[in-house]
Amino acid sequence: MSFATLGLSPALLRAVREQGYHAPTAIQSAAIPLILEGRDVLGLAQTGSGKTAAYTLPLLQNVLRQRFEQKAPQRLALALILVPTRELALQVGESLSELARALAQPLKISVAFGGVSINPQMMALRGGTDVVVATPGRLLDLLEHRALSLGAVNHLVLDEADRLLDLGFSEELQAVLAKLPARRQNLFFSATFPLAVERLAAGLLRNPARVELAAEPQRAAAITQRALVVDESRRTPLLRHLLAQEGWPRVLVFVASRYATEHVSDKLWKAGIKAAALHGELSQGGRTRVLEALKNSEVQVLVATDVAARGLDIPNLPVVLNYDLPRSATDYTHRIGRTGRAGESGLALSFISGQLSNGEAHFRLIEKRQGQRVPREQIAGFEPSSLALAEAERSGNGGVKGRRKSKKDKLREAAALAAVSAPDIQR
Repeated sequence: MSFATLGLSPALLRAVREQGYHAPTAIQSAAIPLILEGRDVLGLAQTGSGKTAAYTLPLLQNVLRQRFEQKAPQRLALALILVPTRELALQVGESLSELARALAQPLKISVAFGGVSINPQMMALRGGTDVVVATPGRLLDLLEHRALSLGAVNHLVLDEADRLLDLGFSEELQAVLAKLPARRQNLFFSATFPLAVERLAAGLLRNPARVELAAEPQRAAAITQRALVVDESRRTPLLRHLLAQEGWPRVLVFVASRYATEHVSDKLWKAGIKAAALHGELSQGGRTRVLEALKNSEVQVLVATDVAARGLDIPNLPVVLNYDLPRSATDYTHRIGRTGRAGESGLALSFISGQLSNGEAHFRLIEKRQGQRVPREQIAGFEPSSLALAEAERSGNGGVKGRRKSKKDKLREAAALAAVSAPDIQR
């Protein structure tokens, strides 16, 4: 199938070619015709599946047709895209702007998010807009300042709906929905479908077409996964060793906390490795500078929390490394999905330590959820202690996050510790 068979206009087909898209992904092939028809769509798709273009392309075509058929007052927003993070807002806004450049008639794309001054965003909305991409909190701020009207919105997109709810935007979402016209097209995209997301979709969508697709098989196969068993205290030295040995031009390293991003990046800087930290407490300007530094090879290593796990598209990123394991298998999928994009191959490394919150058992749970076993490896000179190695080699189906250790597990650990620390009296 080609984009030409999906019903897109010649201008958007030209834009697609200019952006280097050769053939539609599965989610694009399924969703684009439905959206052009005006159907409500429930899309379940993993990161990296081409979801953004699946709704931006038909959305631009529908908005352009309505704008210049004068079905709505000039420059009142016709489409609203709600996203959970600043980074995703910027990425979606950039994608829309690049595609819109190919159109014969100009469309105004506006992006709004918190963490920065509201005044420039209010100024940018003077004279109206066609499409708004926003985080819920900042959108409500703009509405309170009367900088924007939602009375003409014909298309609503919720992108990464599960993440919107995870970040506590439920009340803000309801407040925004209450200000929208009752008659509109609703496009709902989510990587997961927990009960809270299911309820939101049920109350929002009218007779939706359901498009449910896993990550593209060829993309999953393009990411090689490796698991390195190492003691907690040796993770940073091993990271330095790998950077020296492999010569990766850029690496995204995931850690568990803001403190860890700064601690690990500082250790790398002191070792002569250009590194930077990315976390949720950085200002938007700081986040943008750090990401640009990585893309421009001014920084080799970006140490980040899960704020970087979704919504970021870093071109030519060869490696993702889990310094700390994520909390869930879903977060693991999103993390490693930052590499191996756009048909390229990628490498996903994970440090496994039996000393770290029962790390081996937790990684087995991640393996079970993704249906793939990742062989354990050791790097010469960084072999784990006997206790960590015993944990990694112990057979079993894996533990469950948050489960308390049984009495038997505690006795086994105590015996293993005693065996490691006691002198060999028989020698």
